[in-house]
Amino acid sequence: MAAPTFNASLLHPRHWLTWLGIGLIGLISWLPFQVQARLGSGLGRLAGRILKKRRAVVRKNLQIAFPDLHGAALERQVGAHFAEIGRGVFETASAWFAPDWRLRAHGHVEGLEHLHAAMADGSGVLLLTAHFTTLEIGARFLCLAGVPFHAMYRPYNNAVMDFWMHRWREGRSGLPALPREDLRALVRALRNGRAIWYAPDQALDRRLSVYAPFFGVPVSTITATARLAQMGRAKVVPYFPCRENGHYTVRFFPALEDFPGNDPLTDATRINRIIEDGIALAPSQYFWVHKRFKNTPPGHPPIY
Repeated sequence: MAAPTFNASLLHPRHWLTWLGIGLIGLISWLPFQVQARLGSGLGRLAGRILKKRRAVVRKNLQIAFPDLHGAALERQVGAHFAEIGRGVFETASAWFAPDWRLRAHGHVEGLEHLHAAMADGSGVLLLTAHFTTLEIGARFLCLAGVPFHAMYRPYNNAVMDFWMHRWREGRSGLPALPREDLRALVRALRNGRAIWYAPDQALDRRLSVYAPFFGVPVSTITATARLAQMGRAKVVPYFPCRENGHYTVRFFPALEDFPGNDPLTDATRINRIIEDGIALAPSQYFWVHKRFKNTPPGHPPIY
């Protein structure tokens, strides 16, 4: 759980390009927000035209999630998603570097009473969300609203990025970042009444998954949500960030009742349904470039 420490090796020439990239991101964050939005959207749409294979993934995902979309309407949504990805890159720059005073007027948090109610008895909380293009900026508005939380931490192969990301997440959220592989640390934090940011919509280990429906397709879905809630004696509070007319809104919803249950498949299906409801708040801002429907049961026709 200790943050990577700064040492002279991080200044080695092999890391200069990484430091340069971080510096450029910092400069981008000072552009006017409207300029960031236009540049991000334009670059995102351009990337969507160039990255043909990834565009095909987005198209297929949208066809599954929204079967009524066809032809030109479908292609508009595909293009809108790549525009959102581009904007997300610039939003990440602001999330990392923009000072509090510059961000406050551009977003707010709704439904904090649901989080406070869940934690009133000392319970820990899993902040249930999903991978959106507004993920980083949404987390920043949680910090601005005074919500202390543990970020999930995955070590980077690049030592500079490992140092930078860990320090940024810990410095903004007010609590140490936790290794996502360290089950004991996660359970301990929950039992100590802490909140942990948690997005279970990308199943990376099929050994810890079940095939639960997601937009009607049985896909590999991790069961760790129920397991962590049970072991940590924690509650699960959904929240979703989105951008609406240039303004950012982070919405909390009531804690799940009677969760976890007795059946991992039922629990995973419930979590997927909640994520579907969150996606409905801002469909083009979900991370459709991910091959979410890749891992299906044996015998199921391949999606991609």
